Amino acid sequence: MNMNKIRLIITVIVWTALQGTAHVQWLSSTAGQCWQQRTDITITEFKQDEVDDVIVTGYREQQMMGFGGCFGELGWDALQLLDPGTRSEVLNQLFSPTRGLNLSFCRTPIGANDFARDYYSLNDHQGDFKMRHFSIERDRTGLIPYIKAALAVNPQLQLWACPWTPPTWMKTNHHYATKAGQGNGYTGPDMTHGQDQFILQKKYLQAYATYFSKYLTAYKREGINIGMIMFQNEPYTINIWPNCSWSPQGTVLFLGKYLGPKLKKDHPKVQMWYGTMNTDKLDEVLQVVNDPIAGQYISGAGFQWEGKDIVRPMRRMFNKMPLMCTENECGSGTNDWAAAEHTFDMVKAYIDAGVNSYMYFNMVLKDRGTSSWGWDQNTLVVVDSHNRTVTYTPEFYLIKHLSHYVKPQAYKIKTMGNDDTLLAFGNPDGSTVVVVANKHQQSRRMKIVVNRQVIQIELEPKSFNTLIVN
Repeated sequence: MNMNKIRLIITVIVWTALQGTAHVQWLSSTAGQCWQQRTDITITEFKQDEVDDVIVTGYREQQMMGFGGCFGELGWDALQLLDPGTRSEVLNQLFSPTRGLNLSFCRTPIGANDFARDYYSLNDHQGDFKMRHFSIERDRTGLIPYIKAALAVNPQLQLWACPWTPPTWMKTNHHYATKAGQGNGYTGPDMTHGQDQFILQKKYLQAYATYFSKYLTAYKREGINIGMIMFQNEPYTINIWPNCSWSPQGTVLFLGKYLGPKLKKDHPKVQMWYGTMNTDKLDEVLQVVNDPIAGQYISGAGFQWEGKDIVRPMRRMFNKMPLMCTENECGSGTNDWAAAEHTFDMVKAYIDAGVNSYMYFNMVLKDRGTSSWGWDQNTLVVVDSHNRTVTYTPEFYLIKHLSHYVKPQAYKIKTMGNDDTLLAFGNPDGSTVVVVANKHQQSRRMKIVVNRQVIQIELEPKSFNTLIVN
């Protein structure tokens, strides 16, 4: 049986009848011209003997929860360089459901991440196991106003939180990092993968669970509802900025005996996910998720960097568990078209593998996007600190090609054919969204079949494209 016959059989099974010709809106972006309306579209009825590049079926795969980014102190500081009108416009471009990216599900650090101004935690008082000195005062200088500014634009914004490091006095090396470098003051031996850097004693574990609970309570009092937490950013990383290594055994102990029960008691509506996992060691991830005690508290799982390689088997084994890409691969401050194409590849790989949500990392940074620990990273919006001007990067427009039109609760739709650079989604309102990249230096003609309609377009060289089919 040839491919055309296979396509036809599936088409008969999944297509629904469509009266009349589809209405198609087409947005295209190139490095020279971003977010351009295109009208040079030909739409014809499907013919059984026609050979087409891609058939968008009606088969629903995973449901999407949204796209987002991560709040950070350096992002808020960059926004403060702008006049109020420009700052308001940037926030609208990031969070408005109608004007910009429509980011709907975002991340915030608990204490310092690598884009904090410097290390801090929410309780650096040695031996304060009762958390009497717990405080979010530092967050009032950056993270809290940043989040509130976003909520003012989109009150429906969902939030999740994750620490990069516990307070240093809870760690075996009494330092925020796992290795020396960039003047971080660490003089001890490097930690190793699979080594518990957290002190796995009952009083420390209980105190850390209380730390999470107090964080959620304190933010709720600020009018900020955190709906989900993950216990650790990248427990497999060894690096010079705030982080903390954990073994699967230590993770099971903390999640199953301390954090899970504490959240269930104090914050029963807050979900606990397992993440953010930066490992391709599937067997070690399964040790935690399948643990009979820890597993009962785990509502979802998040993966980044090396973790992308085990999303697909996780989706096969846990069909109903929500999965997330918790951080895009951050680049090196180039903010160029090649970086956007790489991010497109990452988005497609994660969504094809089965994630329900995708997180960019830094949404706004100044200049080269240099972290407090010396890593230049890419961002969606660049603030020029000298001229106090704003540039929306190619990655901003790439994410917009997805997040502006793919709504929360949309379904990824299965496609067939030459779809190596294409994703399709079905929105709750019945519209179909097709996102396709042309990574070649030459234009590319395509035929895309949606609802018995053949949409013929010519993609510009080096372009991102979104088709909205009603």
